[in-house]
Amino acid sequence: MRRFVLTVDAMNCTAYTRGLAFIAVLFASVAFAQSTQEPSVTYTPIAPPTTRGKAPSVTVAPVSLVTAPRTKDTTVDLDFRVAPGFHINSSAPKSEFLIPTKISMDVPTDIALGKIDYPPGQDVSFPFSPDEALNVYTGDFTVKLAVHPLKSVVPGKYVMHGFLRYQACDNAQCFPPKNLPVSFEVKVVKEPPGPRHNPAQSPHVHN
Repeated sequence: MRRFVLTVDAMNCTAYTRGLAFIAVLFASVAFAQSTQEPSVTYTPIAPPTTRGKAPSVTVAPVSLVTAPRTKDTTVDLDFRVAPGFHINSSAPKSEFLIPTKISMDVPTDIALGKIDYPPGQDVSFPFSPDEALNVYTGDFTVKLAVHPLKSVVPGKYVMHGFLRYQACDNAQCFPPKNLPVSFEVKVVKEPPGPRHNPAQSPHVHN
């Protein structure tokens, strides 16, 4: 008789345990369902960028072969284009905190880099700085630089490598600075012969 009672008690405990487990699962299901519902919070949508997510870009036009006589300055035109909807700081921005546009060149031995002429920028006001006009480049602009082969250079073709350092912005934000590779080929030729000096004619010689 005692063994039967223990068996019944065990059965009752098992049923009780199963009931508690069922209730726990039920409460967990209700809690999960409530957690997956949308909270009653109003979200502010982020306005899409004015350029529709297009990355800023600056391109350089191919440079024709440059013929450079030794001991002479030869000017090279580098034509750049800023993509529509963007601008870059000029070579002389009005604030020291702005990154200027600059050319850096790695020239071959015995070819000197002469003066670099940057075009003047345009003063433009933007929504993020309405009270202060920024000096920028937009659209097409040209940078002129001079190469000067020394007399010791062996005539032939040489490749000049460098880059344009710039920072692009749109009407709402600025992007990290970039380096645009620049290269062109220079054909070094001999310097033109100097003027010939005819010896002075003797006053005693008559034609």
